[in-house]
Amino acid sequence: MAMSRTNVVLIATLFVLATSVSATEYIVGDGSGWTLDFDYQAWAQGKQFFVGDKLVFNYPIGKHNVLRVNGTDFQQCTLSSPNGILISGNDVITLSTPGRKWYICGVGKHCELRNMKLVINVESMSPAPSPSTTSGTSSLAMTKSYGLVAAFIGSLLMALA
Repeated sequence: MAMSRTNVVLIATLFVLATSVSATEYIVGDGSGWTLDFDYQAWAQGKQFFVGDKLVFNYPIGKHNVLRVNGTDFQQCTLSSPNGILISGNDVITLSTPGRKWYICGVGKHCELRNMKLVINVESMSPAPSPSTTSGTSSLAMTKSYGLVAAFIGSLLMALA
């Protein structure tokens, strides 16, 4: 009976490890943050965004904001139908659905004249994590893998069985 219980715990642990969630947290603009005259399209180029990933917009409170807008408002830097206005200075947006996402700064003409706008494409599923090599540039994307936690809990459950 004890062997059967151990097998169930082992199988459950392996299942959790196989389906462990891996999300990436992106600091928009890296060390520059959400600021004037930064090329956010160049920043986003080459990055793959997946459902579950997070965008972090860092900026001085009161100087900027983050608005989720549609494609038309993004192109025209207008605020006709914003889908949420964020003002904390450390805004975290979890990418919960696939598709195109548009963000602008709604303060003054920051979007229109100072390039404070970001568009990304969010994909539905993240591939299995692979070893990465670092280049000379600093990327503040932090991968959070929960597989080790699941392995620890599974081992603990096996020890208790």
